[in-house]
Amino acid sequence: MGLSCDMDRIASKPTAPYLFIFDLAIYISVMFLVREIYFSQYGFMTNGLFWSLTTLVVAASLMRFRDVSWRELGIFKPQSVKKTMLVTAFILVFAIALIMLFQIIKDQLGLQVAPDTSNEQATSKFGDLAGNWGLFFSIIPLIWLQSSLEEILDRGFLINWIEKALASTWFATAIAVFSQAAIFGFRHSYDLSERSITVGLIGFAMGIGYVCFGRNLWPLIIAHCLFNTMSMIDRV
Repeated sequence: MGLSCDMDRIASKPTAPYLFIFDLAIYISVMFLVREIYFSQYGFMTNGLFWSLTTLVVAASLMRFRDVSWRELGIFKPQSVKKTMLVTAFILVFAIALIMLFQIIKDQLGLQVAPDTSNEQATSKFGDLAGNWGLFFSIIPLIWLQSSLEEILDRGFLINWIEKALASTWFATAIAVFSQAAIFGFRHSYDLSERSITVGLIGFAMGIGYVCFGRNLWPLIIAHCLFNTMSMIDRV
């Protein structure tokens, strides 16, 4: 398994960068504005899937306009199960290492950030999971679906579109990885809190794994599902 990052990948089709800038403006606007819609008669998971599926429709429409396939974004059969598992393990270990490093730096420098309230928020979003394995098994498939959609959109679509908007240079790839991680983290808490930074670091690890190991989304999807599964089990 090589570690040579695909930082200077050039798109196979001619691109007009300003068109992808226009696309990004539409896509990011919809991504955030759709979250202002909340159907109170339904739970958080239903609303979350509505937000993601709406954003997916926008992404799919833009892909159709620009003649970009799902395969180009990273949805294709992995060549090697072993490599897929190794990349998944790398992403998990790298993300955990980044989070631990952040905690060390925060403690050493005395950085003041808003505390992580995800445990309290989880009860209002998913219900009381303590000892409730029935609830866990009823919602975990939806959480896996949401995790998969986030990887397709936040890594597959965003990274590629930001690269194309910046003319697909190595610098564009670096900006794309950092940008999608920042958006990913901010979207989970809408502030500069410990949660948003932690989620952003996970997004950064996912982005590195994506551009460095063949741009296949399956290792990212598996890693994301594992992260969220462990997080939910911790609350049972």
